[in-house]
Amino acid sequence: MTGLLLTGARVVDALGTASEPVDVLLRDGRIAGVGPGLDGEGAERVPLDGRYLMPGLWDGHVHVGQWAAVSRRLDLSGARSAAEAAALVRARVDAGWDASEVLLGYGFRDALWPDAPSAELLEVGAVAVALVSGDVHTVWANRALLARMGLPADAWWLNEQAAFDLNVRLSAVDEPMLDRWVADAARAAAARGVTGIVDLEMGGAVEAWGRRAAAGLRALRVRAGVYPVDRDRVASSGLRSGDAVPGTGGLATVGWFKLFTDGALNSRTAWCVDPYPDSGSRGLPTYADAELIAVARDALAVGLVPTIHAIGDRAVTQALDAFAALAVPASAGLPPRIEHAQLVLPGDVPRFAELGVHASVQPEHAMDDRDVADHHWAGRTDRAFAYRALVEAGAALELGSDAPVAPLDPWATLAAAVTRSRDGRAPWHPEQALPLADALRASWGGVAGVAVGGRADLTVLDADPHAVEPDALRTLPVHATLVAGVRTHGPDA
Repeated sequence: MTGLLLTGARVVDALGTASEPVDVLLRDGRIAGVGPGLDGEGAERVPLDGRYLMPGLWDGHVHVGQWAAVSRRLDLSGARSAAEAAALVRARVDAGWDASEVLLGYGFRDALWPDAPSAELLEVGAVAVALVSGDVHTVWANRALLARMGLPADAWWLNEQAAFDLNVRLSAVDEPMLDRWVADAARAAAARGVTGIVDLEMGGAVEAWGRRAAAGLRALRVRAGVYPVDRDRVASSGLRSGDAVPGTGGLATVGWFKLFTDGALNSRTAWCVDPYPDSGSRGLPTYADAELIAVARDALAVGLVPTIHAIGDRAVTQALDAFAALAVPASAGLPPRIEHAQLVLPGDVPRFAELGVHASVQPEHAMDDRDVADHHWAGRTDRAFAYRALVEAGAALELGSDAPVAPLDPWATLAAAVTRSRDGRAPWHPEQALPLADALRASWGGVAGVAVGGRADLTVLDADPHAVEPDALRTLPVHATLVAGVRTHGPDA
């Protein structure tokens, strides 16, 4: 028996039209037919009984190894002060902790805390403690951790690259263990209808996905990011952006070359035109303009298309200027991208479409950071997380989570995009909410709809997303998920 015949499917398009029940034939990883009464000779019949079928969902920005590890860390996302975060650490130690292991916490957001963190607050005897901020741009540690890691006494609070470097060390586990964790995370993603991710793990993603696919992990398509530390190794293998990673059957491809121009809002290191009110700082640029262009051009010369992290408005301008100088050709394996674009000057909004630069954005960040933005970007939040303005100016959006900064759940992402609300709060700048049609298109990984010849990467839903209340998108039930015509979630997966 070859292929699958999905019978009684209501095909959903972005505009809100669900078809009358039709059959959808899948063969050799592709959609071979769509219509009523298909024969499907030799194919396994899978009755969908009027359920809703649409293209599979993508998460456009994931740090998959970190996301897989987060569930094994102390959750600090609810801490409203440094003292409260420290109390959670002490409670975990008091409940029993092996002092031979580092106690890792994750998820604190200190931008509005009423008190100041310190190394002393985290002193819990011989237990080494390291707490990673929700945006992953800060690590707060105690003296026992610094001694264990061979770091100086004043390194208890690290931002940006120093924090990234320490987090890589803290997150290090052997490959078999990490791959088991990633497999668990992939299954959980499939249960929410995810068929693909852009993995921007900070180093070694191309090789890691080759290894995982060879071991049988084929639940997702992956575009594997490349960092400067990886560039020469990947380039020497002859791989370019868009190329299939050997041994993955095309499920993993080489993604973008990741560069940073600034930090993050919560860390007050996002590079902005206007100063932060409490410090007078304008954030932390990573590169001078000419240096950024040179590094990006060198990557493009070996076939690696850049994506540039830019959160503050000054950083977004620098990133757009770099792409204007690069003039990435249409023949490149992927379109150029900017990651986050959280604060954009009005004059820069139309430049995304003019330059063909995609905006990789994370709507849940707007919900996480609305209060921080109201304080630190006061008077400018009408152009913060400005997704509607970008779409209306013709920009192509790609929605994602930045997991572990937000959960790898596209329905949470979609709900945040279309409601600009969460937890019963009033919508925040609702004029920047996306219509559901635009949000879906930005979540389908570049696919326009379910069509003959397209990849058989599909999500089957128990409800029509256009027919539910927008807030109900967060919990919309997923019946089944298929990647290349193979069931990765649902009955008989």
